[in-house]
Amino acid sequence: MTESTKVAIITGASQGIGAGLVAGFRSLGYSVVANSRSIGASREPRIISVAGDIADPAIAEKVVASAIEHFGRVDTLVNNAGVFVAKPFESYSAGDFKSVLHTNLAGFFNVSQLAVRQMLKQGSGHIVNVTTSLVEVADSNVPSVLASLTKGGLASAIKSLAIEYASRGIRANAVSPGIVQTPMHDPATYEGLAGLHPLKRMGTIDDVVRGVLYLEQSPFVTGEFLHVDGGQSAGR
Repeated sequence: MTESTKVAIITGASQGIGAGLVAGFRSLGYSVVANSRSIGASREPRIISVAGDIADPAIAEKVVASAIEHFGRVDTLVNNAGVFVAKPFESYSAGDFKSVLHTNLAGFFNVSQLAVRQMLKQGSGHIVNVTTSLVEVADSNVPSVLASLTKGGLASAIKSLAIEYASRGIRANAVSPGIVQTPMHDPATYEGLAGLHPLKRMGTIDDVVRGVLYLEQSPFVTGEFLHVDGGQSAGR
């Protein structure tokens, strides 16, 4: 393995969008460090799995250290890990609040800070946050205050990161999906969820992966929010 091979870290990588992103970056020839709480060991030498909660500083450190130890660098970090709890605002529990902030914000902070330190040594890098269009266009059918509080914060952080590090070779972008067909949704709900999008269909994992890979392969794009949401952000 040469240190010229690009390396991506992907959180929330055991299933759904995260697993799709692992495959997507491998299709570009990247080595990948994949993290989630439940991820199993990888049989492929160019994919290193690190199991654990990314909001735990020790796990975040292990993830970045694994990339450097095995592959010598960190070129891209995709902050995909997230918790979404759809409840009326008055029904959220203290546990809901703690869980969502723990994963969505602490997880982002811990691994991103470590990744940026490595990217600064290299003189280049790219951070992509996976957010949701609900942070910009609320929907009465989907109560989402905690998502807006946390994923909205991640969306805003992108512009700060993009400007802070633009002169040092590090880009930062976000992908804002609509509702995507993943294991978190019961197939029986697909028809109703499709109707929440102007295009009248749900997104697919491949739709989101294409969005992330577009940003990855667009070196003049930074501070951007790419909507992969079937028109949700455009209006109703």
